[in-house]
Amino acid sequence: MESLLLLPPAACRAPLSPASARSCGGSHSVTRLPAHTTPPPPFRAVRLLGPRCRPRRSPLFASYQEKPGGAEDAKGIIQELRVPDSWLVPSKALEESEWLRVSLHKWLDDEYCPEPMNIEISKVAAWSYYNSLAAKETEMGEILLKMIRDLQSLSYQESFHGAFSAANAAINLITIRTESSQ
Repeated sequence: MESLLLLPPAACRAPLSPASARSCGGSHSVTRLPAHTTPPPPFRAVRLLGPRCRPRRSPLFASYQEKPGGAEDAKGIIQELRVPDSWLVPSKALEESEWLRVSLHKWLDDEYCPEPMNIEISKVAAWSYYNSLAAKETEMGEILLKMIRDLQSLSYQESFHGAFSAANAAINLITIRTESSQ
């Protein structure tokens, strides 16, 4: 069993000189380091080793069984995430982007708190999604990267969100929708 033990900086464990020991004793408290002292380094983690045990590996998917071929066989289970080709038709692309605008706005309001920025985030994400579909882009990774770039044009100073979290939430919603439409 392994555990972490946080040790204080080395300077805190160093023996006190007679002068510093006298100044630390009694009712006096040390409020700052002497001028010649460098600040201590930050805390560091030390790994304490217990009895050796082999970590149990569980597959990500219940149906996945490790085969003798190893990584070569694992490639067969990787699925590319794509939007359906039927969504590339301009009218369907507009419908899907409007769905994303409404769904993302609701998700942001529910997940964090309602704020005016959620409206802007959902509009930009929907517009980016529409542009990706209009450009015949079906691969979710490419749609995600474009959406992040577009969302970075917004200022998130007074928001709970950022471009990455908003784009990830949008792609998650799109993925759920594609899986439910199949």
